Amino acid sequence: MLNSPATDTQVTHLQRLWLYVVCFLVLFFLIAPTLLVIPMSFSDSRYLQFPPETWSLRWYRAYFESPEWIRATSVSFQVAVLTMILATVTGTLASYGLHATKARLSRYLTVLLTLPMVIPIILLAVGLFLTFAPVGLNSTILGLVLAHTILAIPLVMITVTAGLQNFDINQEMVARSMGASRPWAFLTVTLPQIRNSVLSGALLAFIISLDEVVIALLIAGGDKATLTRRMFLALRDEIDPTIAAISTLLVALSVLMLTLSQLLQSRK
Repeated sequence: MLNSPATDTQVTHLQRLWLYVVCFLVLFFLIAPTLLVIPMSFSDSRYLQFPPETWSLRWYRAYFESPEWIRATSVSFQVAVLTMILATVTGTLASYGLHATKARLSRYLTVLLTLPMVIPIILLAVGLFLTFAPVGLNSTILGLVLAHTILAIPLVMITVTAGLQNFDINQEMVARSMGASRPWAFLTVTLPQIRNSVLSGALLAFIISLDEVVIALLIAGGDKATLTRRMFLALRDEIDPTIAAISTLLVALSVLMLTLSQLLQSRK
């Protein structure tokens, strides 16, 4: 079956073997540096070492026993949860509004709302820093949440829009014709049918907020520093193996969240 095409135009798996090899090598090149961090996090050495000479949970204990690391982790999770809530609500409503309207303006609004995915992150960070400085939002939870929400909304919109494409809007119109208000019809008819897409968008918003570092370097600081910002500064000042342990935990959490997102999409 590998080298016997069913038709004259079919490309067999054997003929595409070179493509599979190239894809595997590219993926391995991208993933290997991340995978190397995992065994280094279990080293007992005071320096990042691969392969570890001795195995230990020393740096995991150092992370959980450090008030500074725990404080930064708490800030990151607070910001990620609030960003997830705000971005999911805003992105879902924006997707629904743009999907329901037939105006030409909706195309331009869609482009405008997805611009944060196109603009270089450093330019966005500088712009947010200059905007937040006069109103005192730098080094605050609110400032971080607003900044991360701007990054997360496009992902939520794309995910929810994909769910709305497979939803028959006539079902909502039937509910409205029977006396339901538009918000109530959306909550009781539309939202339950696109909930998996909404949940997937929420998980992606959580991940992008938790992993973001460039914006945090500019607008986070003091006791409101995020975990990723503290990790970056620690790498700049010294090579602390605790960072390998934290990176392993973040990778595990990100993989778990993405797996949940894919499972939700598969159910849909």
